Amino acid sequence: MSVIRRLPETLVNRIAAGEVVERPAAALKELVENAIDAGSITIAVRLGEGGLGLIEVTDDGCGMTREDMALALERHATSKLPDEAIELVATLGFRGEALPSIASVARFTMESRVRGADGGWQVVVDHGQQVADGPAALPPGTRIRVEDLFGKIPARRKFLRSPRSEYAACLDVVRRLAMARPEVGFTLEHDGRRVLAVQGGQSLAARVAQLVARELAEDGVAIELERGPVRLTGVAGLPTFNRGVADHQYLFVNGRPVKDRLLVGAVRGAYADMLARDRHAVLALFLDLPPEEVDVNVHPAKTEVRFRDPAFVRGFIVSGLRHALEGAGQRSAQAPAGPAMANWQAEPISREPAPALGSLFTRNYAPTAVRDAGQAWRGYEASVLAPAAKAEMADAAPEPAVSHPLGVARGQVANTYIVAEAEDGLVIVDQHAAHERLVLERLKAAGAQGAMAASQALLIPEVVELDEPDCDRVAEAAPQLAAHGLALERFGPDAMLIRAVPAALAGGDVQALVRDIADDLAQNGAALLLEERLDHVLATMACHGSVRAGRPLSVAEMNALLREMERTPRSGQCNHGRPTWVKLALEDVEKLFGRR
Repeated sequence: MSVIRRLPETLVNRIAAGEVVERPAAALKELVENAIDAGSITIAVRLGEGGLGLIEVTDDGCGMTREDMALALERHATSKLPDEAIELVATLGFRGEALPSIASVARFTMESRVRGADGGWQVVVDHGQQVADGPAALPPGTRIRVEDLFGKIPARRKFLRSPRSEYAACLDVVRRLAMARPEVGFTLEHDGRRVLAVQGGQSLAARVAQLVARELAEDGVAIELERGPVRLTGVAGLPTFNRGVADHQYLFVNGRPVKDRLLVGAVRGAYADMLARDRHAVLALFLDLPPEEVDVNVHPAKTEVRFRDPAFVRGFIVSGLRHALEGAGQRSAQAPAGPAMANWQAEPISREPAPALGSLFTRNYAPTAVRDAGQAWRGYEASVLAPAAKAEMADAAPEPAVSHPLGVARGQVANTYIVAEAEDGLVIVDQHAAHERLVLERLKAAGAQGAMAASQALLIPEVVELDEPDCDRVAEAAPQLAAHGLALERFGPDAMLIRAVPAALAGGDVQALVRDIADDLAQNGAALLLEERLDHVLATMACHGSVRAGRPLSVAEMNALLREMERTPRSGQCNHGRPTWVKLALEDVEKLFGRR
């Protein structure tokens, strides 16, 4: 058996570097976090070859003395823990091994000057060996250069990705940290080209819109919720403003960027009945809570956290998001695709088919071809317009298009789209998508009053087999599930007995339901899972109970639908995240006819 021995300091640092500096983005994160913690007002980042050749971070923070710089390069030395209360750390980092670990796997140059000092100091370490130490000329603050990362450790270098991929990871790090600190200005250059620049002192909403998507200024809602010492702020995109991947979800806990499963699950739950399963919300959420309520030390890079009360945190985020989205009313991301708008022709009528109005709603319904317009118009004029004109003269004048955000119905196209006149333009409504949302909101309102809590006892209880840990989690959640109509009890070490199901799920695959709940509990931890599943069921019911595309509606029915949309939260999108209405501004209509 080998004799136990102490490892050399250089090898110890390289092992630590494996935990802290697995790629350039990780080293950059440590350096930028240090700059933020130093009280900087501006931070400038320069990269070369995606960070493989160069990482340089310059700040105007408090700076360091010569003695502080020497200590900073020792392992487990830090200025961020004034006492031993490691669980109460309020800065972005505190680990003392970051700088020596980076210096052990690269050529590392650190220059710093404290305010009021005549000059600064410089220390150079080449892959763990100090090679220079002396005065340096620089303004107050700190500048750190990391060159040739893993240059003398080819075994590590060959596992890194391409410079382009490493640059993308570095950009994401800077973007997230800049989002968390709108009071700080950031610049980022890559291979001599400036790719990011934000001014300090911005509002949170302005910083998020600039870094995530400028459309969020119009297609997002502000999040502002407080419950005791816990606070949730940020910007959430409307459900109709979504993406095909979850890369545009930015989550922060006490100002620290995180990628936490519980928070991601809460976001998914909040948007559950407003987005298709393959679409993802765009948002930036900032959760602030007392440090003793969250453990930030469960992951070496601090990207995951553990909450003392995860059920409360999940419910708090879901309720905050849903409340804000409900406040958006019938708003929808009103940006029809360019190809769809190009289908509007300002040309003489040809013998080509009419534009597909359905493309505005990502559907495939099409109106009658233009070549039939002449004959259809003559028949319509004789059989419909003349009698209608006489009736209108005898009756009251049509309702004016004022005081209604979605306007007043003027007709129906292809028995699918309601055309309404608003004060400032033309509104086109997808009748099925709109009514689907209205029916779902009615069903959910009934559930909020207790109507959906009814359960139906099974004639013969069903046994569902699960792994023992899954059974433990489901059994622990059984009281909460029973409150919503799902009655379960333990049936041996690896099975659950289902005695009753929610009335809304009667006749469904209850075993699959319990398995899905067990998976959700394993993935997300707890809370609101059955409600989310009921929302999916209600969405299916709403789809089948709604006004179908292709059904003729009277003007009175169309106006009733429009008025209910104006009163109903989240009516701007259907249950799958598509818009329920679009608007063509009056100015755009005039442009189509050459009036502008």
